[in-house]
Amino acid sequence: MSRIVQCVVIGRAAEGLAYAPYPGELGKRIYNQVSKIGWQRWVEHQTTLINEFRLTPIEPKDRAFLVKEMEKFLFGAGAEKPAGFVDPAAGTPGT
Repeated sequence: MSRIVQCVVIGRAAEGLAYAPYPGELGKRIYNQVSKIGWQRWVEHQTTLINEFRLTPIEPKDRAFLVKEMEKFLFGAGAEKPAGFVDPAAGTPGT
């Protein structure tokens, strides 16, 4: 049977993660409060950030930025898409 959590991202009960996806206390908090759906939304947003800002996750400065954004996205007021970002799935404006 899968584990159910009250997800802070989607605002309802959903299937929880199988393991903590990040080390330490933050990882425990994510494991206890974020569902698989919520985590997947973060992964998609993180990919956008990496691509739009041309981040290198192995670089300490870029990794620190991503951790800060992850905390905002998962537990804060949310995170915004980078300025000027156009979702490719939505098509280009005016088409």
